[in-house]
Amino acid sequence: MVGPTASDAPPTLAVKIFSAGAAACVADVITFPLDTAKVRLQIQGECQASTAVRYKGVLGTITTLAKTEGPMKLYSGLPAGLQRQISFASLRIGLYDTVQEFFTTGKETTASLGSKISAGLTTGGVAVFIGQPTEVVKVRLQAQSHLHGPKPRYTGTYNAYRIIATTEGLMGLWKGTTPNLTRNVIINCTELVTYDLMKEALVKNKLLADDVPCHFVSALIAGFCTTVLSSPVDVVKTRFVNSPPGQYASVPNCAMTMLTKEGPSAFFKGFVPSFLRLGSWNVIMFLCFEQLKRELMKSRQTMDCAT
Repeated sequence: MVGPTASDAPPTLAVKIFSAGAAACVADVITFPLDTAKVRLQIQGECQASTAVRYKGVLGTITTLAKTEGPMKLYSGLPAGLQRQISFASLRIGLYDTVQEFFTTGKETTASLGSKISAGLTTGGVAVFIGQPTEVVKVRLQAQSHLHGPKPRYTGTYNAYRIIATTEGLMGLWKGTTPNLTRNVIINCTELVTYDLMKEALVKNKLLADDVPCHFVSALIAGFCTTVLSSPVDVVKTRFVNSPPGQYASVPNCAMTMLTKEGPSAFFKGFVPSFLRLGSWNVIMFLCFEQLKRELMKSRQTMDCAT
């Protein structure tokens, strides 16, 4: 019997985890300015000072940030962002297939929708508890501005970790775990399950081959669906994580304050940059992830043949 080709050989768990982490880091570096713009638009409305800089739209926010605070401000918090992706993406994406297989019963020839959702819930939840400190630091650094008011709270990534831990306690690094857990579970389930289902449907119906165009379309649709469902939770999470101690009594209090002061539209602040960021991030990440898996398995099979 002829053995499976490199493209047919299933990737190992180590290959999946490494590919997911590396692909997510590449996607983060490319799309980080959009993420910073999203955070600034989401927190707009907290500060009512007349001297506060006002941001309008995605390009307007990016342009204003670059002009008033310098181009490098668009990448403020990138080290924490990359740390976040290494922990988040490696776990939630790299382990997704393995956990999905665990939830698949022996009678099922392919994973059911329930198995896919269960896998998304599990890997998304685990990733949040491990990587939450990186999320807190990333958001704080992206949100702070040296314009108007007091000087910035943090001078860098590791300074932020230290100050948060010493002034707010170790649990301060896990601030906002509840909304971030909700957000990440929604994102993980929607993103991975939608991508999985779309790719399966396109290949099964012979609309597209399991290659770059198929991965591109599936990732873009998954990004849009994820943004629509996760936006309200994402805004609340950003506001709560960025708030100084005592501003909000709890996550529900933060949500109610936003609703009463700014109206329902506040929950969709930064929607366009969120979609541009998540859509482009999904496309770059999944394209890199799929290609990395294939190339690593080809390299591994070539080394096995050589030995």
